[in-house]
Amino acid sequence: MKLPLIAIDDAVPQRKPSWLKMKMPHGQEYSKLVNLVNDNKLHTVCQSAKCPNMGECWAAGTATLMILGDVCTRSCGFCNIATGRPPTLDTDEPRRVGDAVARMKLRHVVVTSVNRDELPDGGAAIWAETIRQIRAQSPGTTIEVLIPDFCGKWEALQLVLDARPEILNHNLETVPRLYRTVRPQAKYSRSLELLQIAKDQGFVTKTGIMLGLGEVAEEVESIMDDLVAIRAGIMTIGQYLQPTTKHLKVERWVTPEEFAQWKEVGEAKGLRHVESGPLVRSSYHAEKQVIAAK
Repeated sequence: MKLPLIAIDDAVPQRKPSWLKMKMPHGQEYSKLVNLVNDNKLHTVCQSAKCPNMGECWAAGTATLMILGDVCTRSCGFCNIATGRPPTLDTDEPRRVGDAVARMKLRHVVVTSVNRDELPDGGAAIWAETIRQIRAQSPGTTIEVLIPDFCGKWEALQLVLDARPEILNHNLETVPRLYRTVRPQAKYSRSLELLQIAKDQGFVTKTGIMLGLGEVAEEVESIMDDLVAIRAGIMTIGQYLQPTTKHLKVERWVTPEEFAQWKEVGEAKGLRHVESGPLVRSSYHAEKQVIAAK
């Protein structure tokens, strides 16, 4: 299949194009969710990463919960989450997450975390207990986890897998050539291996990348080929948005038409479902993605 045509301008206008308009948070469901998160002393990646879909998702009563605190040990060039050495490890957090999910009456929940590279298991024990608490307090909820790579400590990964979430998500984020600037503490091959391990144990696997960081079409296609080779199920593709002037700049604005083409290319190659659009993020319409991939 012919690859999408990528046109790269010498100068990218800083004003966002019209198709990137976002809904501001508002309404009764939004207020209810804010209070629930605050009362349970929880964190959400929606807030920490300045997700463009927060207005839409929170107004619908859904949020992506972020465990292991809100300080990350890594310094990815695209991410707005605070970097440093986390001050504490909150061992009661899994119980509060389970309580929040039950009170939200969710059919499907997405849980993610910061990287906790200073911990021997990278936080895997907290991950496993969080899944168990959701199961105990909200047994009808399906669980999707968006996990870190645990520095390649596969015994730590196994703790999470043994808790049996329904969806195992780990983002590749970008093409291998750009890892040094986009994900300097990560390894493309390690992330692929993580997804392979999960797939080999029967999990529905999911991953996502951002466009607009300087990648070219052939590199995006190569990622898709790698994912097909390890039988990955779901892929998300969205536009990179610069959270602050201290983060990587946007190299180009990708049109909705190109995103639609990438969906066609990925599914033609054999991916079960590709969610591709300017505002797509890992957890955006997550429940619908799972249904579409079945």
